[in-house]
Amino acid sequence: MTGAQAIVRSLEELGADVVFGLPGGAVLPLYDPIYSSEKVRHVLVRHEQGAGHAATGYAQATGKVGVCIATSGPGATNLVTPIADANLDSVPMVAITGQVGHTLLGTDAFQEADIRGITMPVTKHNFMITDPNMIPAALAEAFHLASTGRPGPVLVDVPKDIQNAEMDFVWPPKMNLPGYKPVTTGHPRQINEAIKLIAKAEKPCLYIGGGVIKAEAHQELLDFVEYTGIPVVTTLMGLGSFPDSHPLHMGMPGMHGSVSAVGTMQRSDLLITIGARFDDRVTGDVDSFAPHAKVIHADIDPAEISKIRTADVPIVGDAKEVLADMLAAFKGSKHNPPDISEWVSYVSGLKEKFPRGWDETTDGSIAPQYVINTLSKEVGPDAIYCAGVGQHQMWSAQFIDFEKPRTWLNSGGAGTMGYSVPAAMGAKAGCPDKEVWAVDGDGCFQMTNQELVTCAVEGFPIKVALINNGNLGMVRQWQTLFYEGRYSNTKLREQGEYMPDFVGLAEAMGCVAIRVTKEEDVLPAIRKAREINDRPVVIDFIVGQDAQVWPMVAAGHSNTDIEYALGLRPLFDEDSAGESPAAIDVAIDDNANDAAKRKDNK
Repeated sequence: MTGAQAIVRSLEELGADVVFGLPGGAVLPLYDPIYSSEKVRHVLVRHEQGAGHAATGYAQATGKVGVCIATSGPGATNLVTPIADANLDSVPMVAITGQVGHTLLGTDAFQEADIRGITMPVTKHNFMITDPNMIPAALAEAFHLASTGRPGPVLVDVPKDIQNAEMDFVWPPKMNLPGYKPVTTGHPRQINEAIKLIAKAEKPCLYIGGGVIKAEAHQELLDFVEYTGIPVVTTLMGLGSFPDSHPLHMGMPGMHGSVSAVGTMQRSDLLITIGARFDDRVTGDVDSFAPHAKVIHADIDPAEISKIRTADVPIVGDAKEVLADMLAAFKGSKHNPPDISEWVSYVSGLKEKFPRGWDETTDGSIAPQYVINTLSKEVGPDAIYCAGVGQHQMWSAQFIDFEKPRTWLNSGGAGTMGYSVPAAMGAKAGCPDKEVWAVDGDGCFQMTNQELVTCAVEGFPIKVALINNGNLGMVRQWQTLFYEGRYSNTKLREQGEYMPDFVGLAEAMGCVAIRVTKEEDVLPAIRKAREINDRPVVIDFIVGQDAQVWPMVAAGHSNTDIEYALGLRPLFDEDSAGESPAAIDVAIDDNANDAAKRKDNK
């Protein structure tokens, strides 16, 4: 068969049921056998960036490898952003790109780009195919690399003449990956050292990242927490790994995390870090982050351990195995879980004193937090929620209740605007029976909304909750706080105008569209959208432009400086480390907003 036929046959053998792509000259030979495949469904996107984010959304929702295809030159370079996004969020993805004929490489031929060199820093590995007989092994290796160890994107670049050349197809191929042997089982000595530290801790905290979801370790985490009684915080990428409704869940830590989560970490004497990487959005100023805590750090990627915070007990291993082994070690040893009832009472008190809430708007406009909170209550935890990047992303993380893994998709590491709509499309392609909502901002939406055409044509009835405040909201928030309200180039439309008219635009793309300008119409609009399942639905929620995301720790500041709408006020400073919970309560009361002015949504 030809090299192109071998690519399609390999994808079929590897279980790729959906691929997202856009044809072009250098990849035309591949598109001919795709046309004949009965096992691989190709989704024709409207922009290659949409193909990449759709592959990511598919992978995040299903746990399988997402696949995208693009032609050479600009087609391939349009995949760079989603590849970089997948790399930072450890998403298993394989990108297949066409390339000019191998005899033309290096001649600046039409639509030539060194995509292998361009993506080298943002891929887990990449291949240039120079012999058609390499194709089965290269694709098998690409899928294996993408999905094992720390997941990530792999690129396979195939010159056009290699796609046309004939070869003898053999399956399964022999993979040759010398040196690639991910460690999945934590060393027993390190497991035992961790158990000793946990047993002696007075204020332990489980710091849980997206690696727990990647490892399908949510049940092991729940079992470990139920046995030890240790409070849990889950990062932006880890939401859903532990039920929000569980009394020991303290929320999301970091720049826009809950006071209870930040307080739990800052006053902890032991951070049990599983599948998290001490990202700057969690730690704030590293030197003052959790200043009294020892660190147990378990991660599948040894490069992450002690990269930012030195680990007292480093454990290289898969989160699922590490959590199961720690629980088994606890049960099989003389060590008992620590007596931390006073600590749990304190952190639970933080959670009680600082429930999520928001300020009412002063101009009568809809509060965006109200929209997202209502969406969560109405739709429930079984749906998949995808968010773009900005204020609406943080509000979604704060006000949607996550009970299950793989129900929260967002761009965490790269912070890629335009992620939401194509990622929701990919999630719906991978989980057709799930209700999928894209929560997007008007800035993000204008970057990739063309994929709603793809959704309409291909039969992916996603729902879009468009939080339309007429501004680049998060940038405007920073300009409000740090640039004296000098709103330089953040206004997207004049207040009271509809530019663009998102209702008309969505209808032109084959969607049902609803505009909501009053709070009492929010719930009926959501219910109407849920009843429509033969095409995508866009709800244009017109919200106030001055709503801000609170709490907030300013970039570079210490997490001890919880900014709770009234400015920087130290809440968990080092001087209070030895004080009783009652004394801390006084400090909290001094810093809290007047509760009567805030909605209480406990």
